[in-house]
Amino acid sequence: MIEIETIEAFEKHLAAGVGFTNVVIQGLDLRRFTRELVSAELAGAVFLGCELEKDALKATVDHGAMVFPPISGLPYLPYRGGLYTPEELYAGFDPARPESYEDTPDARIYAHWAANGRGSPPTLLETMAQRLHDHSVTQAMEGLLYRSGGARKVVAIMGGHSMKRGQADYRAVATLARELARRGFFMVSGGGPGAMEATHVGAWFARRTEAELDDGLAMLSRAPSYTDRDWLSRAFDVRRAFPLAEDDLPFCASLGIPTWHYGHEPPNPFATHIAKYFANSVREDGLLTIAKGGIIYSPGSAGTIQEVFQDACQNHYNSVGVISPMIFLGTEFWTRTRPVYPLLHQLAQGYDYARYLMLTDSQEEVVRALEAYDREANPPR
Repeated sequence: MIEIETIEAFEKHLAAGVGFTNVVIQGLDLRRFTRELVSAELAGAVFLGCELEKDALKATVDHGAMVFPPISGLPYLPYRGGLYTPEELYAGFDPARPESYEDTPDARIYAHWAANGRGSPPTLLETMAQRLHDHSVTQAMEGLLYRSGGARKVVAIMGGHSMKRGQADYRAVATLARELARRGFFMVSGGGPGAMEATHVGAWFARRTEAELDDGLAMLSRAPSYTDRDWLSRAFDVRRAFPLAEDDLPFCASLGIPTWHYGHEPPNPFATHIAKYFANSVREDGLLTIAKGGIIYSPGSAGTIQEVFQDACQNHYNSVGVISPMIFLGTEFWTRTRPVYPLLHQLAQGYDYARYLMLTDSQEEVVRALEAYDREANPPR
């Protein structure tokens, strides 16, 4: 089945004159294509949330197409055709006026979610719209990871949202992510502040010098916490000072996977692709599942520890068909401050994933371990 998610792809398919049997058209405004649709072969086509004029709508139904109409009154599109970008979520944000965030699509969607039952919507229509949205986001994410010239080498970094800009841990995550991005790994995180932001900052600076990274980190440190009024403004200052060129994207692209469940934490704008969900459970399980190249655990709290054991469960039972590295960055933290590693090490005894556990303070060891695993998992043909 062919999926069409952009006007450009729709026009190309239309020009080919092959009809729309077994074609799904998703979330497009097709009101200027009425004449073409009325005369097209539409039997077996599926229109998901498309805008259609009355004559085109009649033609689709008369010709045997399936039509799922748009859902009105929502600040989001249930039938999304792609992932979010920072430019879309932060449209209208003015760094000189931090309060302008409240007028952005990201803030409006969060306000709508909060006013409509949060995780328990009061109506079936709202529930359905959120589930359709999250399914569309998952589809778009899979397209990014698996349909663009082969599967990407996805590595995730987990860690606390409260990790502050300017801290040594924050810089360690950023420099590690920068090095991994340089070596061809596609960096992924939970898409929020703290260690998650540092992951995407590192990828953003993958083609820049260490001195430029230090300058960027210094600019960010003027608003250390996401609770600071200028947190988002400083991020946009850095983006403006160190912009990505078109030829940077193959090296500096990264994926953030945040959720409106934690909508008080704005998604960080250094992730070039954003898969933002309503359902946090879908988001967390998906994030761990796609990180087939390995997961690095930097210091964090309850959320990070939950992810550790969720990931361990996948590896313990090999429930997703891949057993991948679990690397703990920070010996003191993971053996004394939050003594998770000794328990996990004992739990893994006798299972395949025991050999993919690592506890280290060395970024070089992390890089070597991930590259060795990649060679093992993807031997040259």
